[in-house]
Amino acid sequence: MTQSQESRPAPAPRWAVWAAHAVALVTLPSGIWRLLLAAGFLAGYTEAGYAAAGIPGWGRLYVACLSIGTELLALLTLVLVRPRGPRWRGRPVSPRAVTALAGAAAAALAVAWTPFALYWTLPHPDMTPLGATVIGFLYLPLVAWAPLLAAVTVSYHRRHRA
Repeated sequence: MTQSQESRPAPAPRWAVWAAHAVALVTLPSGIWRLLLAAGFLAGYTEAGYAAAGIPGWGRLYVACLSIGTELLALLTLVLVRPRGPRWRGRPVSPRAVTALAGAAAAALAVAWTPFALYWTLPHPDMTPLGATVIGFLYLPLVAWAPLLAAVTVSYHRRHRA
């Protein structure tokens, strides 16, 4: 048996693989909504609210890049369940560094997205009432991003600890 075969961690449990894939899916509803905004649809905004949000012009590029960037960040969770784990320039990244970064990201996501669990309880004068409710439901899956990432991070840490 070679040294690389001995040091290879156990494969990720099935639940962790499902959770990592779920992370990529929870970002899709809000991302698609923002892409509709970038395409020029009001998507729940009033006409005045759409203009006030700064979407026309460079705002379209911003919301499109935000959607793409969010999805790419969500897809990074899949690296935590790969058999070889994260790599940088062909070399494995320190499991401690990966765990610390992923844990910090899960904490930041919890702070950023948890308030969206109550989105429709807040007044939204620049949106139609139906639009505010629909957008609340489109952003609600993002609340699950932090706990899913935290669970996958714990699984990664357990498989890679010395």
